[in-house]
Amino acid sequence: MAEFLYRLRPTRPAMLTEGLTPEERAAVAAHVAYLERLAAAGVVLLFGRTQTTDEKTFGIVILRAGSPADAERVMRGDPAVEARVMRAELFPFRIAGMSPSLAVPA
Repeated sequence: MAEFLYRLRPTRPAMLTEGLTPEERAAVAAHVAYLERLAAAGVVLLFGRTQTTDEKTFGIVILRAGSPADAERVMRGDPAVEARVMRAELFPFRIAGMSPSLAVPA
């Protein structure tokens, strides 16, 4: 299994300062539930976002997948990406170190 990271950015940055539309709220809720399910299954290792509300704001998802195509499917299957509430970009990634309290078996 290889590690990958996908970076998420809001397609409508004003959602960070003006609030979410009902459609965005539903997509973000589905996005969080999707990542929580994948984390419980050991696919997603970590996910979160910066605590800023400007044009530099982004989220990340670090995951393990069998191939770049598998990682791409996970990213494209993210409800926030499917709903076009967030745009995503995939990167090959390698965890070089982490706190033992965060370690996930390979």
